[in-house]
Amino acid sequence: MEWRYFPGLARLFGHLPARVHWAGLALALVLGTFGGATASFVGLPLPWMLGPMLACGVACLLGAPLVGPAGARPVVVPVLGVMLGSGFTPEIVAQLPGWAGTFALLPPFALIAGATGWVMYRVIGGYDARTAFFCAAPGGLNEMIIMGAEAGANERRIALTHAVRVFTVISLVAVAFALIEGTRAGDLTRTYVGFADLSWTAGVALLLCAVVGPWLARRARLPAAQLLGPMVLSAALHMSGLVVDPPPTLLVVIAQIVIGTVLGCRFAGATLRETGRDIALAGAVALVMLVITAAFAVAVLMLTNVPWSQAVLAYAPGGLAEMSLLALAKNQDVAYVATAHIARIVLVLFAVRPIFALLADKMPPQEPPNPRNTATPE
Repeated sequence: MEWRYFPGLARLFGHLPARVHWAGLALALVLGTFGGATASFVGLPLPWMLGPMLACGVACLLGAPLVGPAGARPVVVPVLGVMLGSGFTPEIVAQLPGWAGTFALLPPFALIAGATGWVMYRVIGGYDARTAFFCAAPGGLNEMIIMGAEAGANERRIALTHAVRVFTVISLVAVAFALIEGTRAGDLTRTYVGFADLSWTAGVALLLCAVVGPWLARRARLPAAQLLGPMVLSAALHMSGLVVDPPPTLLVVIAQIVIGTVLGCRFAGATLRETGRDIALAGAVALVMLVITAAFAVAVLMLTNVPWSQAVLAYAPGGLAEMSLLALAKNQDVAYVATAHIARIVLVLFAVRPIFALLADKMPPQEPPNPRNTATPE
C-alpha cells in the first residue's frame, strides 16, 4: 500500500515509510468502527457489519490504503458461530421434514443462477469461458479462486466478482428488508448480555465451542470450519438446554466489525477507474441472482409454506455467516437459513469440479492466470 498515492493520508502519515501495513490496518479498523456506529445511529439493518463493510468498501474504491484485518478473522468467526448456534431450539428437530422442499429446489437454483451468470460474463463482459465459469459459481470464493487458478482462469477477476457478489447481496437484502418491513434496524444487540450475565459453566462451555469447534470441523472436512464447528457445538448445547444465553454482546459487536471491515477491504487496490466495468458487471450479475432468488422463494412458499422473506435469506447467494446473522437479527429461523446455506456451499463445491471436467474441452483458456491474488476468505 503506497501512502504517496493518497495525498491526504500521506500528509497525515508523512513521517512513516512507504509501506506501513499496521497503519493501514489501524485506519481500516477505525473507519470500520465509525461506520458501524454511524449505521447503528441511523438505523441500518445489521449495522455493526453492514456499516464497516460499506465504509471500508467505498474508501478502498476511492483509493484509501486500507489493510483488512484478515488475520483476525479466524479468531472472531467462531464467536459468530457460537452466536448463530444460540438460535437453535429443541423444536427444530420437529421442523426438519418441512425443509425438504427447500433442499429439493437448491440444485435447480444453483444451476440456473450459475448458468445465467456465466452467460452474462461471457456475452456482456467478454470474459474467457473458464474465467466466466468460476466467476459465475454461486458460492465458494476461496475454492473458486484456487480451482480457477489451476484451470488457467483469471484469478483477479474471480476474486473481484465474488467479493462484489457478497457485498451486493448483503447490502441489497439488508436494506430491502428494512424498507419492505418498515422497521428500524434489526440488530443482534437488542438485549445486552454482559460477561457477568453468564454463569461460570456457561462461559466455559461457550468458550470451548469457539476453540474446539473449528478443529473438529476441520477433522470432519466440513466447509466453513471456523463458523460451522462452533455453530454445531453451540446448537447442541442450546438445544439440550444446558446453555440458554448467547455469547457476550461486546464480543459479538467486535466480531461483526472485524468481519465487515474485512469484507469492505476486499476492494483494496480495485480502483473504479481500473476495474469499474468488472465491478458494475459483477453487481449486475448479483442483482440478477437476487431476482432468481426471489422467484425460487415464491416456489418454496408454495411448496412448504415457509415465509417468503425467510426463503429469500436461505437462497440469497451471500456469505453463510452474513445471511445467517441477518436472519437472526430479523427474528427469522436462523437454523433453517444456516442449514440451507451450508447445503448450497456443499452443493457448489461438489458440483463445480465434475461439471468443469465435463466441459473443459469446450472452454479453452484464453488468459494466463494472474498470481496477484489479494482476496480474503468468504
